[in-house]
Amino acid sequence: MVPLMRKPLGTAALAGTLLIVFHPGLAAQSHESMQGMEGMLVTPLGIPMERLASGTTWLPDASPLSSLHRRLGGWDVTGHGLVFAQYTTQSGTRGDHQLGSLNWAMLMASHPVGGGLLQLRTMLSLDALGVTRRGYPLLLQSGESFEGVPLHDRQHPHDFWMELGALFLQPVSTGTAIELYVAPSGEPALGPVAFMHRPSAFDNPFAPIGHHWQDATHISFGVVTAGVFSREVKLEASAFNGREPDDRRWGFDFNSLDSYSGRLTWNPAPAWSMTAGFGHIRETEHSLNRITASVLHGTSLGAAGRLASTLVYGGNRLTDQGGWAHSLLFESEAKVHDNTLFGRIEWVEKSAHDLGVGPSETKLFDVGAASLGYIRELGSSHGITLGLGGQGSVNLVPPPLESFYGTRRPLGGAVFLRIGLAVRGQPIMEMPGMK
Repeated sequence: MVPLMRKPLGTAALAGTLLIVFHPGLAAQSHESMQGMEGMLVTPLGIPMERLASGTTWLPDASPLSSLHRRLGGWDVTGHGLVFAQYTTQSGTRGDHQLGSLNWAMLMASHPVGGGLLQLRTMLSLDALGVTRRGYPLLLQSGESFEGVPLHDRQHPHDFWMELGALFLQPVSTGTAIELYVAPSGEPALGPVAFMHRPSAFDNPFAPIGHHWQDATHISFGVVTAGVFSREVKLEASAFNGREPDDRRWGFDFNSLDSYSGRLTWNPAPAWSMTAGFGHIRETEHSLNRITASVLHGTSLGAAGRLASTLVYGGNRLTDQGGWAHSLLFESEAKVHDNTLFGRIEWVEKSAHDLGVGPSETKLFDVGAASLGYIRELGSSHGITLGLGGQGSVNLVPPPLESFYGTRRPLGGAVFLRIGLAVRGQPIMEMPGMK
């Protein structure tokens, strides 16, 4: 059991950063050659910049993330971030509890260059202070290690350098453009939009239990991605370092770019974004193949609300051992005025080794989790909003694992304060040049 932390570390630091960088006193100026309607920055093909999410992923145009936009000199600066100060408890024999803080902040600075667009990006997190290097309790979670021991029933903290990279977009014809993404820490073209960037999970503080089947490569220390895209379709390929970060969360864990991936993305309409990807990931002890597919949908709810939903499939197969281990996730978030309701349902095939119940990596168990949460906005000031929320979860354990967990349906719960950007993303109307 991990002792309770006396206070949520990291909360004040991240909140202060957001207040300084995105203070509304920063004057907004008109955009230059790539300005769209109402001053929104667009890419060389007229695609809204708000479509860009983690790494080189796309969001539906109808459900951009909550963010703030400012003009600083010749640069358009966009940012979003959240700080959760939470108490979480997980029941059963393997349960635990913790008082801590989960947090992240992202900055993107964009500038026209030579007929194209350069975007510099960074995403930072103080999770390692807020929930310790061992992470926070989360039943049925697996992935990464602490002091040489694989983690189970805990979610590892994010590294401080979640992303540090540059993206360049260059048109080559009236309907086609190319991209190049280079990142010392970044995300290869493989999985769906990482969970903390998805509008369907933006206000959910906790990671999916299928994270390492779907989008765990969103922090890879060494990524190069090249792609070609139109206004609706994008094809990409990446070379990257597939090794998981170590448990020292403040530096860079560089290695050779000996993993590779490819991804196809299709945005057929403003409400939809669909992807399919394949990757070969070279890890420390073995290699695995991963296939992913996702569907993101966004729509408005009345004049000021929105509904965002995501369906994700992810599968892993150890290249030296046989069959596939599959996962499915469905999640939604509805925002109406000052009320946010969010939920997630998951099913994952995890091995005995993943769950810490035996050495076998081929013996698989079906596990699942369902959660529901609510946040009430308490107020906002200077571009920052404060919300009070809670979440409950029920986990599903098969009969052979009941003796390890003490029950087949261990429960979880959390209460939290959430600090975030006050500007809620609104559906983007069609701009000139968009089809």
